Amino acid sequence: MQRHVAILGAGPVGLDAALACADAGWAFSLYEAGDTVAAHVRAWGHARLFTPWDLNVSGRMRTHLPHAPTGDDCPTGAELATRLLDPLAALPALEGRIRLRTRVAGIARTGLLKHEHIGTDIRAGTPFTLLLDTPDGEDTAEADLVLDCTGTYSHPNTLGPGGIPAPGERALTERITSTLPNTADPGRWTGTVLLIGAGKSAQTAARDLAALPGTRVHWAVRGTAPDWGAVPGDTLPGRQHLVDTSQALADGANERVTVYTGAHIQALSPDNDRIRACLATEGGTREIVCDHVVALTGYTGDASLYRQLQVHECYATGAPLNLSAALLGSAGGDCLAQPPVGIEALRNPEPHFFILGAKSYGRLNTFLLRTGYEQIDQLTAAYAEQPLPLPAGTQALAGVPEGP
Repeated sequence: MQRHVAILGAGPVGLDAALACADAGWAFSLYEAGDTVAAHVRAWGHARLFTPWDLNVSGRMRTHLPHAPTGDDCPTGAELATRLLDPLAALPALEGRIRLRTRVAGIARTGLLKHEHIGTDIRAGTPFTLLLDTPDGEDTAEADLVLDCTGTYSHPNTLGPGGIPAPGERALTERITSTLPNTADPGRWTGTVLLIGAGKSAQTAARDLAALPGTRVHWAVRGTAPDWGAVPGDTLPGRQHLVDTSQALADGANERVTVYTGAHIQALSPDNDRIRACLATEGGTREIVCDHVVALTGYTGDASLYRQLQVHECYATGAPLNLSAALLGSAGGDCLAQPPVGIEALRNPEPHFFILGAKSYGRLNTFLLRTGYEQIDQLTAAYAEQPLPLPAGTQALAGVPEGP
């Protein structure tokens, strides 16, 4: 029986999944909310990855694009999009399969509620219904296998202590930058910037903003003694450079940058055309009046898409439970040390529904594109011989557990 696969998100992992479906001869549709493929990648197109081309191009991509970039150079987001992802989207194997400006607003089992037929072959054999927001209005589609590769970049974390919005933050959402600032136009960032966050995005922003002569940076870091994600003997020079630069800024190397440790936002409020922030730090509470707030406290995926599905999330990371357990038990915080976890870790209690790519890592920050490509390999291998879908009322797929 022919299967139909719905792939959500036309980023690197979604495009690799589409190629895998094409290679397997499966019918598939790739849904992308943006105007182009790789919309999230283009949003940080000015930033440079600290991983080289060889870690960002899958073997499947190289098969379809023999002249795909290779080597130790680290691409920018724009280079990744134009030199790799755009050519992939233009391949004949994907022709007519990519639906741009089409957002998946929700996913359900056709005619079944979330609590019905738990762990049964009836649920496994019932197709999914996707609610679509398209340029022509609402629509629906069906699928037998759903791969959620929507990523995280459009869902930033909030700033208050404990992860909830700080008082006043929601009213100022439109004035807060939650994506990597593009400093190519220095005048855009003239004045005082309050930067919040300590991860690689925040470190990149601090480095770039610190280089602008007309910019004063107040950098709020939650940890009391940040190590900036240092990896002993780091083999990625770009990552090590960010660590070294961040430590130098914390040590006072640039008089226009002040780093506050043990810090969190207590409240935000408008101050005419500026923003007043109440900042709690190790040294006490202080107010900072700034021209820009740059909030880079991480991103998490949109779980509302599968609210009506039986997805078991980790209470700590928000990632699918089996995968989260495997990751938390693996080799520390170095993304290069994350081992392939296997298909069983990718499964959910909801049969034939998978969360893949950066979204599958929840709040964990050790995801690499290479990891997403490995997930696609594991999934396609597991389903290679499976006659999906099952008609309702038949026996469960051999080797594919249905239920928790």
